[in-house]
Amino acid sequence: MESVSVIIAAGGSSQRMEGVNKQLALLRGIPVIAYSMMAFEKLEEVHEIITAARAEDMGAIEDIARKYGISKFAGCVRGGMTRQESVVNALREVSRDTSLIAVHDGARPLVNPEFIRQCIRDAAIFGGAALAVPVKDTIKQAEGGFVTDTPDRSRLFITQTPQIFKKKLYFDGVNFAGEHGLDFTDDCQLAEAVGVKIHLTHSDYRNIKITTPEDIAVAEAIISFSDRKDDGV
Repeated sequence: MESVSVIIAAGGSSQRMEGVNKQLALLRGIPVIAYSMMAFEKLEEVHEIITAARAEDMGAIEDIARKYGISKFAGCVRGGMTRQESVVNALREVSRDTSLIAVHDGARPLVNPEFIRQCIRDAAIFGGAALAVPVKDTIKQAEGGFVTDTPDRSRLFITQTPQIFKKKLYFDGVNFAGEHGLDFTDDCQLAEAVGVKIHLTHSDYRNIKITTPEDIAVAEAIISFSDRKDDGV
C-alpha cells in the first residue's frame, strides 16, 4: 500500500471573504478546515497530515485538529508569501519514508474520500494525478475586451485538489522552480515543469473551493442535499 503525506494549504489571506477567515469559517458549526482534514483522516493510505497556515491561525488549526480527533495530524507550519512557498515549508516536514505527496486546499471541505483514494491510485501509476471535472460552460479567450478564440469545450477541465505526486517527482519540480525563480499557483505545474504528464482523475462538482461568502451558503446547501439523498428523501 502507498504511504501518503498530505499537505493542506491553509495560508490564504481570505481577501474576498469580507474579513472572514475561510479556513475557520463554520459549516453547520464545524470549521471548514476540519472537514478537509477529516476527509483524509478516514483513508488508511494517509499516514500524516501537515497544514501550512498564517502565523496567527496556527494555534487555532492545532486546536481544531485535536477537537475533531485528527490522529494523523503531524503539525502546522508557518505559511510563506505565496501558496508555493507555504507548500514548500510543509514539504520540509514530510516523513522520509512516504511515497506520495498529496496537496489539498484547506478551503475545499467537501472533497469525496473515494475520489481521493482513486487519485492516490492514479498518482502511484502515472506519477502525478489531480481531481478534475469537465468544464460546463463555453469558454472564450479574449484580448482588449474582444473574443480571440473559442476553445473546444470537450478538451477543457477544471482542476481541483488534492493533486498527488510521487515524492521524488514532486521534489524535482520544487527544486526546478527554486533554481529558475518560478512561482506557480497550481502544484501540477511544478510536476509538468519537469516533464511529468498529469493524469486527471474523475471528481464531482461538489468539491468547491470556499472563496467568497456566497460559497459558504452553497456548501451548506450541498451538505443538506447530500444528507437528504442519504436519508432517501
